[in-house]
Amino acid sequence: MKAIWNGQVIAESDDTIVVEGNHYFPKASIKDEYYKSSEHKTHCFWKGEASYFTLDVNGEQNEDAAWYYPTPSDAAMNIKDYVAFWKGVEVTE
Repeated sequence: MKAIWNGQVIAESDDTIVVEGNHYFPKASIKDEYYKSSEHKTHCFWKGEASYFTLDVNGEQNEDAAWYYPTPSDAAMNIKDYVAFWKGVEVTE
């Protein structure tokens, strides 16, 4: 699977995990040069607190377009150290 935004592959892996229709990519598969930490956080009642990355690709930014669970609940432990995308990021084979 590939995650693509603004013409660039920002993550690529054969080892994604699908949860609620979202492909979660192993953190080791993301291309760090396109990611900036964000202060934004949200809470999922069953996965826990999500942290976010802002994408910075070819001079354009996509605020909080990637999220992950640094300390997921026991029910979501399988996505610890995995990253998912939204806000126009294309996830494709």
